[in-house]
Amino acid sequence: MARYQAVIFDLDGTLLDTLEDLADSTNFALAAHGFPRRSLEEVRRFVGNGVANLIRRAVPEGTSPEAVERCLADFKAHYLTNMQNKTRPYPGIPELLEALKAAGCPAAVVSNKFDGAVKGLCRDYFGGLLPVALGETPERRKKPAPDLVVSCLEALGVPASGAVYVGDSDVDIQTAANAGLPCLSVTWGFRDRSFLLEHGATVLAETPQELLGLLL
Repeated sequence: MARYQAVIFDLDGTLLDTLEDLADSTNFALAAHGFPRRSLEEVRRFVGNGVANLIRRAVPEGTSPEAVERCLADFKAHYLTNMQNKTRPYPGIPELLEALKAAGCPAAVVSNKFDGAVKGLCRDYFGGLLPVALGETPERRKKPAPDLVVSCLEALGVPASGAVYVGDSDVDIQTAANAGLPCLSVTWGFRDRSFLLEHGATVLAETPQELLGLLL
């Protein structure tokens, strides 16, 4: 039996290991503009607040806003056709989602990744296991604002009091708080245990199996 009426997940660093594809598209866009490459660990630090912020952090300091926008456009175009080269679900995630479905607990995704990529990745990797998947759009403020979570809850037909948010970052902790949801933090993603604890994490899961025990 599920402890919650619904579980809302972050995507990058929580369900999918997307880091290498994000880094490859970042470096493609940087190279197209003659900017220096960024390491995988640098990109790990840059992700979490949407791709616009990823590119703003990746370009050299002092880059003009116009050049940042061109670099961002190149990133998006490259990523949309290369976002499944190295990306994979974390081990145990498909089984976790199957178990939630079997327990009658709907799962959904709210991500700061742009909406087209979120929907494409969720469809291709998880099929019907995620009936609602929302990403960044101009109409809704991105996380940590609660807008996407509120829209997700409306689509699921579940009140905030019946849902939980699962993520791997400080942004996810803030998002859950702003939306009035408890937050479960996972340690296999883009931020480590000590970072999460420093930024307010209260319940942590080391593996998808441990997370499932917190959900069911």
